[in-house]
Amino acid sequence: MSGVLGKVAYKPVGLALGVAAGALSGLVFRQIWKRASGEDDAPSATDEERGWAEILAAAALQGLVFSVVRAAVDRAGASGVRRLTGYWPG
Repeated sequence: MSGVLGKVAYKPVGLALGVAAGALSGLVFRQIWKRASGEDDAPSATDEERGWAEILAAAALQGLVFSVVRAAVDRAGASGVRRLTGYWPG
C-alpha cells in the first residue's frame, strides 16, 4: 500500500478511534475527578460558586487525560493496522 493510499485508507479508522478516545477520556476523567474531589461533576468554567484554582485544575486534568487517552488509542490503532496490513499508517 503506498503512503498516500495508506493515509487515505486509515482516515475513517482514525476518525472512529478519535470519537472513541473522546468518549473514553470523558469516562476516565469523571472517575478521576470523582475520586480526587469527592464530587460527581467537575466544575464548569462559568460556575460562579467555584474558584479559579478549582476551575483551572479541572481543566488541566481534563486536558491531560484526553491527551493521554487519545495518544494511547491512536498508537494502538496504528499498531493494529500494522499487524493487519504490514504498513504503518501516517
